Amino acid sequence: MRLKYLRVHTFYAVMRPFSARARQRRMQLFARLMRAAAGTSILDLGGEPEFWNSFGARLEIIVLNLPGIAKTEVSSHHAMRCIVGDACNVVGFADRQFDIAFSNSVIEHVGPAAKQEAFAHEVRRLGKSYWVQTPSRWFPIEAHCGMPFWWFYPAVVRKFFLERWRRKLPSWTEMVEGTTVLARRDLKRLFPEATIVIERFCGIPKSYIAYFHGGAQAGHSASARSLQKIVSPSATEVSRFDS
Repeated sequence: MRLKYLRVHTFYAVMRPFSARARQRRMQLFARLMRAAAGTSILDLGGEPEFWNSFGARLEIIVLNLPGIAKTEVSSHHAMRCIVGDACNVVGFADRQFDIAFSNSVIEHVGPAAKQEAFAHEVRRLGKSYWVQTPSRWFPIEAHCGMPFWWFYPAVVRKFFLERWRRKLPSWTEMVEGTTVLARRDLKRLFPEATIVIERFCGIPKSYIAYFHGGAQAGHSASARSLQKIVSPSATEVSRFDS
């Protein structure tokens, strides 16, 4: 490993076990709030097939990704298929065709505000229910580049780092540069009927989840009151906000 890659590799290596644990807890939360069970049909926009390995019940999943990113072969206990497409302009599926439209850490990568609005439109169109997660800018370590308080640097400072990284890791730098994080109010604007959940780590907002269960609105309050049964106070904490 060349030294110029050391910081990035070290960051991802250190974060891997924490990310795996957070993903497992998020899937527990997803199962409870969205009532996903065997046979539930899911359109995963921009996701990875491996993300679903920890979900026990056999789901019917289509994973949509851009050319060059979409997997061609998948081994899964789910009924899973990977297709090529644009999550901001999905073709070939009817309105509300899926039980759940799902997205995990994708909307911040689709582009500027107009693209995010198009992405949100497709999520709301395709799923009877939906779940959209995105990182919070308030978490001290930025989830993509590993820099502390990255979103609070002056633009000129961020540009300095990006130009420096671009010489060493151009593709990775393009991903970081193309990331546009959303605030909680942005999610509420894009998904007006959704409930916004804040995932916290040690009291600090780590990510936001906009979820909408189209078939059982009456169950939301009971589900929210049950969150502490899923998430222990010493680990990722969850707060629920309806406004």
